[in-house]
Amino acid sequence: MAITLAAPDSAVPGAPLPARLSTPQVWGIVMIVPYLLVFLAFVVYPVGYGFWLARQPSNYVALFHDPIFARAAVNTLIFLVVGINLKMLIALFLSGFFVQSRSWIKWLSVIFILPWAVPSIPTILSVRFMLNPEWGMVNQLIFKFTGDDGPTVALSMAIGVHIWKSLPFWTLILMTGRLAISQDLFEAAEVDGASWWQKFRYITWPSMLPLYLTCTLLSMIWTLGDFNSVYLLTGGGPADLTHVLSTLGIRYLRLDQLNLAMASIVCAMPLVLPLVYFMMKRLSR
Repeated sequence: MAITLAAPDSAVPGAPLPARLSTPQVWGIVMIVPYLLVFLAFVVYPVGYGFWLARQPSNYVALFHDPIFARAAVNTLIFLVVGINLKMLIALFLSGFFVQSRSWIKWLSVIFILPWAVPSIPTILSVRFMLNPEWGMVNQLIFKFTGDDGPTVALSMAIGVHIWKSLPFWTLILMTGRLAISQDLFEAAEVDGASWWQKFRYITWPSMLPLYLTCTLLSMIWTLGDFNSVYLLTGGGPADLTHVLSTLGIRYLRLDQLNLAMASIVCAMPLVLPLVYFMMKRLSR
């Protein structure tokens, strides 16, 4: 008669849960518990409390009757459409410039990456100083040539700061995509007499299109949450006309309207969730 011996760490049917866990499993649970506590305290609880504050339909009625909310929604769309497309197009062509192996381009790339490497607060505040309506050099030049220093200029400069701050990151990502393309394709195209535009159109662009679309989706998610570029530069002004959805909640907090602040954040969810869904779907392929 054969006798089967159980392994020392095997689970015993019907035994209590601690007895059914092996030593590595117990230590795994012990190591996970602090993370779960932090996640519950700083993610689940604030999000749940925010949804609870924004649960009343009257909050959204008051929100949609506020003209500043409508302006912030329009500003958000402008920020996304102009900022993302312009940023990604510039990053696409700059990636072709910095991928060259010349020594002076390598030194220039070090300077180019500084806006992304330096913390946001001092860099954006330095730009805000230059845009000061009283003594700012850039603001005086804009007013001299255009005669405008209102919300259009303020929002345009916020978009410009956002592009300037995040452009090096996306340029580096797209550079990796260019470097992954086989050089044999370019050599064969050059032998056939292809121009630089033909090589870009028929080799570079088809090879980089999946990466470009993925970066664009991820950039949209990050841009929706870009608080610094607008709030540190304009503070939502002048006259609260440059707010976006990511900064509008601060305005309601200043007015002691916490329910509207949470409701304004919830209103951004229909924009964020589809982007997250498509992003996860692309990454799971």
